[in-house]
Formats: sequence, structure tokens, C-alpha cells
Amino acid sequence: MNELIICEKPKAAEKIAQALSSNPIKGKYNKKVNYWELEKDGTNIVIVSAVGHLYSLNPINSRDTFYFDLEWVPAFEINKSSRFTKDYLNAIKKFSKNADSFTHACDYDVEGTLIGFNALKYACGIKDFSKVSRMKFSTLTKKDLLEAYENKIDLDMPQVESGIARHILDYYFGVNISKALMLSVRKSKSKYLKLSAGRVQTPTLSILAKREKEIKKFVPEPYWLIKALLVNDIIADHVDGKIFDKKRAENIYKNCKGSDADINKVKITKTIRKPPIPFDLGGLQSESHSVFGFSPKKTQLIAQNLYTGGFTSYPRTSSQKLPESLNYKNILINLSKNSEYKKHITDLPKKLKPNEGKKTDAAHPAIHPTGVLPDKLDKDEQRIYDLIVYRFISVFSTDSELETMKVNLNVGKEGFEFKRKRVSKMGWLSHYPFKKIENDSFPDVKKGDKIKVKDIMSEEKETKPPARYNEASLIKELEKRELGTKATRADIIDKLYDRKYISGKKIEVNQLGENIIDTLEEYCKDITSEELTRSFEKDLDKIRDNKLTRAKLIDDAYYEVRSILSDIQKNERDIGPKLYDAYMKSQIVGKCACGGDLIKRYSPKTKASFVGCSNYPDCRVIYNLPKGATFLKKKCPTCGLPIISFGKPRQHACLDPNCGNENVKSKKILEVVGTCPKCGKELIKRHGRFGEFIGCRGFPKCRFTCNVDDLDKVIEENKKD
Repeated sequence: MNELIICEKPKAAEKIAQALSSNPIKGKYNKKVNYWELEKDGTNIVIVSAVGHLYSLNPINSRDTFYFDLEWVPAFEINKSSRFTKDYLNAIKKFSKNADSFTHACDYDVEGTLIGFNALKYACGIKDFSKVSRMKFSTLTKKDLLEAYENKIDLDMPQVESGIARHILDYYFGVNISKALMLSVRKSKSKYLKLSAGRVQTPTLSILAKREKEIKKFVPEPYWLIKALLVNDIIADHVDGKIFDKKRAENIYKNCKGSDADINKVKITKTIRKPPIPFDLGGLQSESHSVFGFSPKKTQLIAQNLYTGGFTSYPRTSSQKLPESLNYKNILINLSKNSEYKKHITDLPKKLKPNEGKKTDAAHPAIHPTGVLPDKLDKDEQRIYDLIVYRFISVFSTDSELETMKVNLNVGKEGFEFKRKRVSKMGWLSHYPFKKIENDSFPDVKKGDKIKVKDIMSEEKETKPPARYNEASLIKELEKRELGTKATRADIIDKLYDRKYISGKKIEVNQLGENIIDTLEEYCKDITSEELTRSFEKDLDKIRDNKLTRAKLIDDAYYEVRSILSDIQKNERDIGPKLYDAYMKSQIVGKCACGGDLIKRYSPKTKASFVGCSNYPDCRVIYNLPKGATFLKKKCPTCGLPIISFGKPRQHACLDPNCGNENVKSKKILEVVGTCPKCGKELIKRHGRFGEFIGCRGFPKCRFTCNVDDLDKVIEENKKD
């Protein structure tokens, strides 16, 4: 008997081979693609891998204006960036010829199931999938892989159907509507403009655009805070909090001046803090962003690498549950081989019971360490691994206890209060170093005491606009609104950045992104509709649960997309100019000396970007741009032109290379802000995709970085050292 096992990635194929045999034979197909051969229980097994999706949807007739008749074709045939997949596909084809049985061993989720299904159907030529076995596993440990192989299940065809439906759905919306928008520009302005819309992408951009408008329309309102500075530097706040009436604030201030404080109530309360819950993907992304400042995409990629390394479980899960079948005790025993982890594990209760969340996932448990300790991880991988390990340990720990002291007092006839917090029982906080621990000192005061008032302060402030989303808070918002999936949300946000619709760590919608939403909402509101997207997501779940057919969903999508396309075509003479004008405005980078706008342009002839004046040909001012240059919000102090960022490591320079500024002549405007605590070289302000940050001048040999806001803390800690 000859068996072919198809995995999703090369690393998984290697792990499965090593689990099934102590001495698998490694081979190379076409000197490029690794495969594995072994013998088990009289069966000759070949293990091969895909590299993600080997097949992509493509229109059957590319001459159609819009594409609804689709077929699966090898990805390398239609996408230059997928050329590397050709050898993997051919390897699967070759080894399938001698196979008597097939095992699908790709990741157990909708995408992984579809990857393996397409490889089996098109590369192996399988027609009867009842003969295909499925390995289901959540970690790449030897124990779990052996168990998955020895207890293979049938292929989940509803899961396959849901995956196919999702790809067709996204193609219908993304490709066709994007094409319709580009056609509207071409027909009305005779210009080519690359635009992008999508079933989830556009509603996501709409959420951001609405927040952008709220911020722009926001009118700040003045308010006052009255505070009493007491002895021992205690600051008490007036009980009214924000006071929007200036006269009221002035009267409070006058009423308090010259008076001491009388304490009329002291209350100490205790609050039990349950241990944290296990990580699902969204929780891990949110915590990683909060603790390390990592983008959700970066966290997801690192978590995926830790999984393929066999160190943690499958990351793309919605579960906040840790089933007993995981054998917690064994995982903790293995983690205890690390002396740092052991300090925390020995303090856990003998009876191990995790504090779990409400969310479940039928395919996988919550993210957890496998107990296999990594030999060598890079700095960021180690951070995420530690985050997962310490979260896993802490969910088995005991409650923490927080004490809160609330003191009410009068200054004159006005009421004030102050609070202090301290942790009275550490519990799980002892095992989770990523949580800030409150440790205020409680003043020795009681009801009836008098306290000296050193000063009364009146602070005038202004209300602030709604906060901008960051990537982590946007993912939370999408999850709350049931838009996208755990696996796709980070990619959707990434795409919005790539399309230049949004920018910044605190997400700002650019003019093009804002105008696209305005135009779409005016002429074809359905494409921006959250309800429509949410409805399709629920239908995809119904297909997976075998409660709806793929054909029914695709029919519904066809008529919905046709309706949207009809709206665009009817209004293309209005839509096209608006989109093109919005794009041109988004490319304005500054003002020319002649009074025209300096516009970023692209030359198809030289295949390079440059900046030219809008008054061309009357004004022939042109500035060439270095490859990969981005525009900063700063202006050159000498000539007022924009500052650009370019090169590796990134350098700052004036747009005009002949500018008289001495710093600009060297093509560098670098502000030295301190000394690197790692290597002693200068710390300088740099600019990246998400704005300013602090980096070492010794990059790339020294990779120390920190947020601009954390600079003072870094310098102080450096002084102590």
C-alpha cells in the first residue's frame, strides 16, 4: 500500500514525518521541494506539502466585462508572485500517481481544508472524496500528530463548501466592484486608476471614515477641573469632575481658598480579580499590541511560526477554553524544565482548573504552549512565546485581591474626594508580569480628621475628539460587529494600508479613502453596508454547519453584486470624476513656488515616481523620488518643501536635493535625543509606517527601538544603570 499525506506547509510535513517515523528519508523534488518517505505498519508513506493556496479562482472567459463564471487554476499561471508554488504543485502531482490512499493533513480550519481539497481534486485528480482521510490536530507535537494519524476522520465536506463559497463571494465583490470603479474613471476621465473595494474591506474603511468625520467635525468645549493639593502631595478632585460652567468653577475656587479639609468619610473596599482567561487569536493580538506595540499582523505571523515550530498550539482560534484532554499537568511539567517558568509553576494549586472565557471553537482549543521548549527564538518571537506561556500559567492560579481606599472630604462647603489602590493579595498577578500592579500607599486618615490644604488649583482644559482606532482596537471593533473572520481581519487592515487609504499607528483615513466611502455611499450604499457583509458571514457559517447550500449563497451574492454594479454603471459619469479628483487631491504633497500644487506622479516610461507641478507645462518644476520614498508631515525649515523618508536604514531629506539646508545636503535630518542603553551610540528620531519612533544610530547591528513617549523612561533607567 502506498499513502500520500498532503500538508499545508513544509515545516508541518517535516514534523509529521518525524512523528510517524524515527528515521524518515528526506528527498528533494526538482532540487527545490522537500518531501519525506517512510514505512509504517506495512504502508509506504510519502509526505508532501503545499505552500498555502496552490490554486486561485480565475474567470473562464476573460473577455467578459465582469466575472461570474469562475474556475480554479494553478496560482502560478495567473500571479507572478506565486511562481514558486509550481514545483510544489508538480511534486504533489508526481507522488499522487502511485498512491492508493490519501490523507489530508492541512490546518484544520476552512482555509486549510480548502487548500488540501483543491490539491487533492485538481493535482491528484480525486473524484471520490469518501476515500480521503483527514488528520485533525491543534499542535505539531509528536503525541498529537500520532494520535491524529491513528484516529483519522472523514473529510468535512461542509467545511470545504464554505471555503469555496467564501472565495467565490470575495471574488464577486472584490474583483467586479473594483473593476467597475476603475472603469468609471477610465470612461469619464480617460485615465487608469487602480482602486480597490471588497466585501469586508469597504465596510471596514467606512467605519474608519465615519470616525474620521467625527474627529474633523468635533468642536472642543472648555471645562475646568478643581483640585485640592493636600499634605503629603495628596491631590483630591472636586466631586463635580468636569465643570463646564466657568462661573461655577470660579465660585468653587473662591469658596475653597484659605480653607483646610475636613474628612467626612473613609471607605476601604476589596475587589476580587479573577485570573485572566486563555488567549484566542483576537485576545493575543490585543494583548501583544498593548504590551509590546506589535501590529495584529505581526503577532499573527509570529504565533503561526511558534505553532509550526511545535512550541504553541494553532493560533487561528476563537476559543477561550482549555479542555482537560490537553493534559495540563504534563505541559506544566515540561515547561518547568525552564528555571524561570518553574518559579511560577511550583506555586500553582495542586488541583489544576483554568479560568476560562465564554467563546468556543469547534476546531481548536485556546492558544497554549505545548510544553516543547524552544532552543532559539529571536527577540520578538521570545516575547510572544513568553506572553503565551505566562498567560497559560496564570489561568490556573488563584484570585488576586485589590483594596481601594476612597476618602470624601470638604474644603469649605465644597466636596472633594481622592482614591488610592493597592494589591493586597497577588495571586495570579505573581505569574503574569505583563499586568501593571497598583501599589499606592494609603494615608493614615479617618473620619473627623482635619488635613492641611497647601493649594487649590483650577485647571482649564478642552474636551477631546473621539479617539482614533489603532489596529488592535479596530480588530476588536470588527469582531464586535461580526465583520470578517479571526484569520482575515489583520489582512484586511493591512490591505487598507497598502492601498494608501489609511496611514499612521493611530489610524487616519486619507482623502482618497474618505472620498471613496462618500462616493460609494451616495451612489451604491450596499457595498459599504455592514448588515450585508454580516449576513453573508452568517450564511457562510450555515454552509459550514450544513444548514445552507453553497449554490443558494452564490445565487444571492450574484444578484446582490449585479445590483451594485448596475448602480455604479448608471452613475459612472458622476462617480468617475469624483474618484479621480479625490485621488489627485490625495497625491498633493505641497505647494510650488509658482502657486500650483506639487503632485506625486508615476512615469510608466521610466517606471519611477516623481513630483511635478499641477501647472505643467507652464511650470516645469520636477523632483525625482528615491525608490520607496514616503512623505512625512514635516516641512523643510529652509525652503518649506516636504521632508521625505527613504532608504535602508531610513533617511530623512528635503524633497529638493539642492536645498540650502546644511542637514538636508547630507540627505539626513536626524534629531539626536539620547544614548542607546544597548550599545552606547546615539538615539535618533526615525519615521516608519506608523509614525515617529526612537531608534539606535547603530542600526542594523543594534536594533534597539522604543516609542517616542517612552524616551524619558528609557533615559532615566539608563542613568540608574
